[in-house]
Amino acid sequence: MGDQLDFKLLSLGMRRIGWLRFWIQTILGVVVVGVLLFNNVGSSLARNSERALGLGPGLSLTTLSFILLLFSLWQGWLIVKTGRALGSEARPSRGETSRLLKRGLIVDLIGLVFSSVGYQSLAGALFVQASMQAPGISIGTGMRAMENYPITSLEMLSVLSNTQVLFAHLIGLIFSLWLLQRIFRKN
Repeated sequence: MGDQLDFKLLSLGMRRIGWLRFWIQTILGVVVVGVLLFNNVGSSLARNSERALGLGPGLSLTTLSFILLLFSLWQGWLIVKTGRALGSEARPSRGETSRLLKRGLIVDLIGLVFSSVGYQSLAGALFVQASMQAPGISIGTGMRAMENYPITSLEMLSVLSNTQVLFAHLIGLIFSLWLLQRIFRKN
């Protein structure tokens, strides 16, 4: 009887945490897609878009991290399915469940690495751009005006997209670690 109660509680916990992880990562992923698409369309329409070439590697790493986030979303859905299966008679083994969670952990860790390196790339490019700005207000079209490239909101939006994908992977990592702890908890 105690085993049935443990499986019911574990099933309920995995379903709730799985859904919570899935929806938080989905919402953050939608924000990331919106920002990346807006950044792509906006940068092609913006004047002086060739000066933002330093943002390319950071945005590429953000996109790779987003692709890993899609895989992490699928893992979140599998966690919900596994939670449902734990409540039934045909329940998966502890090893199968832990492999699922560990696979999600690895994906979220790799996504964190890509988004962290992308964040450093974006911040470095924006720092270089900010350090090249002339002090004061530059009025005119002379040579001084060419070196005064202010950081635009579109460039800051690219940093925001990277931060969102980084946070989504962090949420997935925290929830997966908590579920692993629940599976291997000693009573």
